[in-house]
Amino acid sequence: MELTITERAQDVVRSFMEKSEGELRALRITAHPGGVGGPRFELSLVSDSDRAESDVQVDMGEFLVLVSQQSADRLEGATIDYVERVNESGFEIRPTRSAPKVEGPPQGELATKVKEVLDAQVNPAVSAHGGEIVLMDVKGTEIFIQMAGGCQGCALSRMTLKQGVERMVRQAIPEITAVHDVTDHTSGDNPFY
Repeated sequence: MELTITERAQDVVRSFMEKSEGELRALRITAHPGGVGGPRFELSLVSDSDRAESDVQVDMGEFLVLVSQQSADRLEGATIDYVERVNESGFEIRPTRSAPKVEGPPQGELATKVKEVLDAQVNPAVSAHGGEIVLMDVKGTEIFIQMAGGCQGCALSRMTLKQGVERMVRQAIPEITAVHDVTDHTSGDNPFY
């Protein structure tokens, strides 16, 4: 498997491993299906006993990277870096494959307003649970959204839609007459509840 881990990212992984006093000896990377934005990646340090026979192993010299068979295809050829920006730092995975394209993303003044509300108010709230809300379509004064990540398949998704998303969008944009959820909640891979 082709996987590039920058020197900076390797240094951070080694420093975390040193703090575990030899208990954690491998980096596990898991790709979870995302929504329109592409997969969501999870990194964790694991011990030797956490390895599965089916794991794809990448030897980085001082540590191994473990990737499940299901995640290997999404990570093939990816670059892993450790970035520090204003107000954020952490690992960043840049897959070689781009996120799936949405046919004709919604355009126009109303779509722009909705996207701004989703980006500024809604998604910061649901991201704490690994979720994301994406605008899929606008028809007149009705909007169609898709829930991804932890929101997809979550038992509380209906409440999130009615008491969270719809309330915030309608307060900010009173001309919205309806908010429709077009998510296939039966295919949620990692629901929050």
